[in-house]
Amino acid sequence: MQELLLFLGFIWQVAITWWWLFLPFLLWKPVVFLWVWWRKEIFSAQQRYILLEIKMPEDAPRPFKAMEDVFIGLWQMHDPPNQREAWLDGKFQLSFSLEIVSTEGNIHFYFRIPEGAQKLVESAVYSHYPTAEFVVVEDYTKLIPQDIPNKEWDLWGTNYILERPSPYPIKTYSKFFEPNVTDKEEMRINPMALLIEGLSRIGKGENLWIQFVLTPILHTSPNESTMVQEGREIVAEIVKRPPPLKNPGLLGDIKAVGTHVAMGVKQNGNKEQAPQEIIPPEMRLTPGERDIVSAIEEKISKYSFGAHCRFMYIAKRENYFSPAKALAMTWFTQFGTATYNNFRPLKPTLTKMYTIFTWFTDKRRAFVKKRRLFRNYILRLPPYFPRPGGTFVLNVEELATIFHFPGRISTPSAAVLRVGPKKGEAPPELPTE
Repeated sequence: MQELLLFLGFIWQVAITWWWLFLPFLLWKPVVFLWVWWRKEIFSAQQRYILLEIKMPEDAPRPFKAMEDVFIGLWQMHDPPNQREAWLDGKFQLSFSLEIVSTEGNIHFYFRIPEGAQKLVESAVYSHYPTAEFVVVEDYTKLIPQDIPNKEWDLWGTNYILERPSPYPIKTYSKFFEPNVTDKEEMRINPMALLIEGLSRIGKGENLWIQFVLTPILHTSPNESTMVQEGREIVAEIVKRPPPLKNPGLLGDIKAVGTHVAMGVKQNGNKEQAPQEIIPPEMRLTPGERDIVSAIEEKISKYSFGAHCRFMYIAKRENYFSPAKALAMTWFTQFGTATYNNFRPLKPTLTKMYTIFTWFTDKRRAFVKKRRLFRNYILRLPPYFPRPGGTFVLNVEELATIFHFPGRISTPSAAVLRVGPKKGEAPPELPTE
């Protein structure tokens, strides 16, 4: 017993004398987190963003294909930091946002972009829509009270995520009509027609905002996205293809050699080999499975963006019409299928409570959710709740389906701001003096 007490006393003396040696190991992760957060905050405060309103062209002969090329041009904003820039300067990949806004029935389309990317964005759009116009405008989110919800204003909204993993695509424009270059615009089924018609019916004192925040990613780089790897694993599972063998590394090789020497296992052991099937698994796929595999492989082959999206219905309390929020929800629904992917509300961000036993706190919790959603929208922040989440991957084809410039024939609503009559140049023979 006395020896145990002496040993414990020795341990205690060592601990109170050398306790400071353990601090670096205990505080390493918190210090690294705070350092990176501090540097990113400084870098973020130095960035300047502008809001560009788009006046749509009258005609858009190929709105989907053209917009897909536009997004490929916008992907050139991809400029990830190296290790020195990330750790010392706090640099991170900048994002931009696409926003569809209805203010009392007047519909506006916006790009919110870093100030230095204005020429890149305008060049990408003008290359396919030469008659479109960009106007730098004031941020529309500043035109209403910044403390919503309050006594005069209320809101309802949520973030949206994909129901299934990102490699599963949503319903894209090729599924809305038969792709034929001879089709006229009025022959197409435009997925934005439903949204624009609904937004044009928003009444006085009402606002409906839809926002997609996009970050260019190199989808083939495991450091930026795992979508390609996930997609290949899903395809291998569907076609019942054995997963590729992982490299065991040096330790794995040493373990295999040790097992072989110790147990005398032969490399070409006497185990019975499974009979090989005459028809490979790929040939036994159903038409639906073959379609899914083709869609996944097509999605992971195109340029992609990390995305998170949200919408809000904001109105004065005397004008608040709850069913109006169904306009955006119906629009999101049309991009989903049972076999592919679909959008669904991210429940932790939904500004409605579904509790039973804590009903007495529902009003306060809903108020906090609304404030957080409004703040994240106007600052274009990811939907932390409080854990990170709600981010998914969309490729350029999916984005072109969701956000494009429809012509007047397919969407004749007068609520859409369009470019006026084209101005002609003065005739060359006109005298100048």
